[in-house]
Amino acid sequence: MPNEGKSHFYGRTIAVVNDLSVDEQLYLYKKTAELKRLIQNGGDTSGFRINDPELGVYLMFFENSTRTKESFRNAAAFHNVKLNNFDAQTSSFNKKESIGDTIKMLFGYSNRSLFIMRTAQEGVCTMLDELLGEYAAKIGYDKPSFINGGDGKHEHPTQEFLDEFTFLEKKNWKHEEIHIVLTGDLFHGRTVHSKVDGLKIFKKVKVDLIAPDDLSLPDNYELRMVENGFEVRKFESIEEYFNQSSIADIWYFTRLQLERMGDEVKEKAKYLRNAVTFKEKYKDLLPEGTKFYHPLPRHKVHPVVPGFLDRTELNGWDEQSMSGYFTRIIEIGMVAGKIGLDFDGTAKSIEKLKSDFIEEMPVTRESKIQDRYKVGIKPVEEGIVIDHIGKSEDLDHIWNLIDRIRRILKLNCRSSHGVFHCSDPDKFKGIISLPDIILFDEKELKKLAAIAPGCTLNIIKDSSVKKKYRVHMPPRIYNFDEISCKNENCISHPSEHENIATDFHRSSRTTFICRFCDTSHKYDEIWDI
Repeated sequence: MPNEGKSHFYGRTIAVVNDLSVDEQLYLYKKTAELKRLIQNGGDTSGFRINDPELGVYLMFFENSTRTKESFRNAAAFHNVKLNNFDAQTSSFNKKESIGDTIKMLFGYSNRSLFIMRTAQEGVCTMLDELLGEYAAKIGYDKPSFINGGDGKHEHPTQEFLDEFTFLEKKNWKHEEIHIVLTGDLFHGRTVHSKVDGLKIFKKVKVDLIAPDDLSLPDNYELRMVENGFEVRKFESIEEYFNQSSIADIWYFTRLQLERMGDEVKEKAKYLRNAVTFKEKYKDLLPEGTKFYHPLPRHKVHPVVPGFLDRTELNGWDEQSMSGYFTRIIEIGMVAGKIGLDFDGTAKSIEKLKSDFIEEMPVTRESKIQDRYKVGIKPVEEGIVIDHIGKSEDLDHIWNLIDRIRRILKLNCRSSHGVFHCSDPDKFKGIISLPDIILFDEKELKKLAAIAPGCTLNIIKDSSVKKKYRVHMPPRIYNFDEISCKNENCISHPSEHENIATDFHRSSRTTFICRFCDTSHKYDEIWDI
């Protein structure tokens, strides 16, 4: 067996924080603490080392990085593995080479591989995990692992793990509660976005967001914080924050990423920096034992954590940066199967999506269909009638749904449609009548559910309803040619030409999240038609 003697982490991918359960994250921090003590005390670390020169570890950083890349390089060297430093600047990527093809090629050089990625595109590790998993099974190799070292403005899970490890150290390993300030560029800061899930290791979380509107946390991340049970407060500036009395003892700063902002926002740079830069006059207002953290690097001209704080007790960022080496040794060891044999907590489970969104309804009577649709709809003897389209919605919405159904399902045939009264004369519904169409396969039925949930599809024979299906909002919308993620930085976006199927999962009643980049879409926004 290829996995014999390896932990259940073997072959896993860490694309987002949620790829590890809370118990698995706490296990990572426990093992990191053990390793850190051994290294600092000159102890025997052999039990943590992979010592497998046949394991190919590829550092693939398509964006500039010093701390993340170097900490991973040193972590891989600790393990005594075959380390490959991929130079994107001199590679065929400059010739628009497919990232999927490149990884397949490199994977072929080692039947055990780990890829550590930093990319401008979002969702790359999730895409590659699926693609290479299928390819590995085809050629008889062990499935490779992928670790996300930061993708666009999406997530940076390995930074999050070193941050949470640092917070736990500060709190003497108590994870009952945390009160934390997040300030700086919360809009672009992927290290902040990762905290939406990373902070779940604490049982009670209070988050204070300090940022002006132009730098504020995107709504979907704030909503997820609330859904995770966090208490969330918002402030426009550090000055405003100190006008109230409940001050956090853990502060997390991020730099302003002006290179990602438009010219209009850049013109406000002085005001934006001032709102999130700590000033000496606030020092005495902080609780005793407060620590400041920063993922680094700071801007050397306009740091949000100014240099006068470097030699104070507030400086927690120096030791924080050191933790990256220790946590990344453990992460590599986990996905390589070396570390984790003593794990006894709850593992990350694969959620099973419910598939009962297509409901076959009982046909209580076989009355003639002509009895039902008398105004403007041609009676159907053999065919299909789609009924209750947009029931009780406003007329514009119903007409829009009818148009979408016809175009997306390509119903360019002899037929009729219209908007009619419901049983309540003050409410309306749409109807599409499709004589002579007798086949409507499962994929089309699922597509209908995604376009117009709540409608019914009636199968007509001999002028009577023989079968009836009511469709509900599906838990997942995927593998349709007519949908795409609208985040142009997502690896699944058509402009990336990676030929991967768009995949959305439902996060609320009418909101869907892209599987690759976590961008939120209303269900009617995912269509390209």
